[in-house]
Amino acid sequence: MTSNRWLILTVLFFARLAMAFQFQSIAALSPLLVADFGIGLADIGFLIGLYFAPGLVFALPGGAVAARFGDKRVVSFGLILMLFGGAIIAATDSWNILTAGRLTVGIGGVILNVVMTKMVVDWFAGREMSTAMAIFINSWPFGIALALIVLPFFASLGGISFAWWALWSFVAVAFVLFALVYHAPEGAASGASVIEKAAFPVRALVLSGFVWGLYNAALAMVFSFGPALLIQQGWTLTRAGSLVSLFMILFSIALPIGGIIADRTGRKDAIILVSLVSFAVLMPVIVFVPASAFIIFCILGVLFAFGAGPVMTLPAEVLSPASRSFGMGIFFTIYYGLMMVAPRLAGGVAEAADDAGMAILAGAVMSFGAAAALVMFRKAAR
Repeated sequence: MTSNRWLILTVLFFARLAMAFQFQSIAALSPLLVADFGIGLADIGFLIGLYFAPGLVFALPGGAVAARFGDKRVVSFGLILMLFGGAIIAATDSWNILTAGRLTVGIGGVILNVVMTKMVVDWFAGREMSTAMAIFINSWPFGIALALIVLPFFASLGGISFAWWALWSFVAVAFVLFALVYHAPEGAASGASVIEKAAFPVRALVLSGFVWGLYNAALAMVFSFGPALLIQQGWTLTRAGSLVSLFMILFSIALPIGGIIADRTGRKDAIILVSLVSFAVLMPVIVFVPASAFIIFCILGVLFAFGAGPVMTLPAEVLSPASRSFGMGIFFTIYYGLMMVAPRLAGGVAEAADDAGMAILAGAVMSFGAAAALVMFRKAAR
């Protein structure tokens, strides 16, 4: 059986979009969660970071599990977990049950993130791989932007419960499309996974993981606490969500452009440093000069996106083909660890100061940290 690979990519894009949509739901609806559950920004940060906690367990062996049980079966199970956890969240008014539902959807999301990347490789190996990957990666910022616009709107129509069930329906559509359309391409590997033992430069690999993890943690401060900061500065929930959504839309458009510029100029590190330093310098301005929010969000939506593609190529510089599978597992484990901890810490600092801007300042520090890690990576790679 054959299929149009672009149709397959569309289905995978939609499934990962649903994952991003579900992930961002906590930040998008955070003011309502604070009111309904009597929680603070530290708890919001905890829920955001909890989504990534399963990555510490599943990122490393994810590919081997899929090879053992089949890619489609494992991803379908991940989508079912997202549906089950989403139903728990929508139906509860208990903090403990809400936490359990968030952890459940996080497990499903990790499964999708690890295995679907391999699916894209299977379908596009040797043909339009860069284009396909750029499209696939863009599902994350696009889904986040969609959540920031759509979920507050649904909540304004029927309350937070209506927003949760609308989100659940979106994930259900993604599951049905995936189940009906996706199949492995001819010649895709289906045997048992084998982990090859091969030496690789641990220090450089770990530092590359810190660059990627801190980059994404800084980005998470924008879409996790940006709406709260803007509301604190006098914006409405809908307008605040729309501005942060605009940031993510611009980010999505600019992301592949940064990779193209880096490839054509050969100045990969320069592109990454411009991206990281511009974020670290400009983002605090929003905190101290609220009137600058719109223009700075627009500028950084473009500049910060430029670094994403080049950063993702760092592990390939130091990993041999034999060590790539296991090495990338380590790379993503570091990413998930940082993404789990960073929102909780930033939310705690913001709550202690009673100022959402502190979380944004924490993001600026993380961006500086990523730049420092890049410099150390380059030394280690040599």
